[in-house]
Amino acid sequence: MHPDIAPGFWLGAFTFQGYCKLAQPKLDASGWNDAIPFRIQELGNVLSNVKTESVNSGWTYREQVDRSAQGMTVLDYYTDRYRHSSRAEWQSRIQAGQILLNGAAPTAETHLLAGQWLTYQRPPWHEPEVPLSFKVLYEDADLMVIAKPSGLPVLPGGGFLEHTLLWQLQQRYPQETPTPIHRLGRGTSGLMLLARSPHARAFLSQQLRERQMQKIYRTLAQGTSIPDRFTITEPIGKQPHPVLGYVYAAHPQGAFAQSDCVVLRRDAETALLEVTILTGRPHQIRIHLAAAGYPLVGDPLYAIGGIPMLDRPSETARPPVPGDCGYHLHAMQLSFTHPNGQPMTFTCSPPTELGSREWGVGSGEWGVGGKAKG
Repeated sequence: MHPDIAPGFWLGAFTFQGYCKLAQPKLDASGWNDAIPFRIQELGNVLSNVKTESVNSGWTYREQVDRSAQGMTVLDYYTDRYRHSSRAEWQSRIQAGQILLNGAAPTAETHLLAGQWLTYQRPPWHEPEVPLSFKVLYEDADLMVIAKPSGLPVLPGGGFLEHTLLWQLQQRYPQETPTPIHRLGRGTSGLMLLARSPHARAFLSQQLRERQMQKIYRTLAQGTSIPDRFTITEPIGKQPHPVLGYVYAAHPQGAFAQSDCVVLRRDAETALLEVTILTGRPHQIRIHLAAAGYPLVGDPLYAIGGIPMLDRPSETARPPVPGDCGYHLHAMQLSFTHPNGQPMTFTCSPPTELGSREWGVGSGEWGVGGKAKG
């Protein structure tokens, strides 16, 4: 884990207005649901409450010096690589003994050698409040499907350590912590797939790499001339960021990415879209729609062109970062093959802002093997 957790805490407006509940699956003509060898049940596995701002236990970041850092001073190393803190802040930490080199306290001017180990012992800090309530929709010995609320980070970073999905999973399953197969952005709500066995992790990860999973999202985009149907294939790559070092954005030399979009409803200045992603690049939907000229409503980072808006300070007076919330994006449907060969499809209804006549508003239904409607 790298020290990319900035001293400033990155907050944003977030709510989880949609919820998911069990819908009894019905047999179709092929008897598919009758063949499910798992017990589908409402597990009641809800980690509830919004955790208020609290002091965590601190963290120790350990990393090995690579060849590119050979000869750099300790101060130059941290100042150059971790720009969320100023040079004076890093110098103060070195002087306070929070940074060790091969287990001993260096000076700011100590020169590094490739292969040495640096340790930054960050003291406990206050974490912002986040919604920690997530629901387990399905669980067996191999995998788990959950509904993540908007506002809950998946992994540590951006001022978050214990107020993350990963930390909550570690507390709940300390012996064999479920492993996320894919990630959702902090401000994105909806379905996430996790592996509970080494075999399932390898099997599901291979499906993801080979683009055999189907992921469908709902989002609200800006624009009055959005086509009814369109496909975006803008490459996505790294762009410089003054705080994080880099963020992902539209980039001509980036990796291939594809998003297939359908307009479900239009308003005066916005449109409700259903987006199916073939690839899973970081922040792909936010970047793609912005690159096409239709940025997400409320997105604090990505503007038309799919480029970060670094000249517009956030509420914390620093450049916006990907973890800032405010946009509306929901992972609504997820289809994959279980390690036992059984096809599975989960659907979680969107929050109110992303509802449609088909689903009603905030209906909160979910199912396996097809859409579950009331």
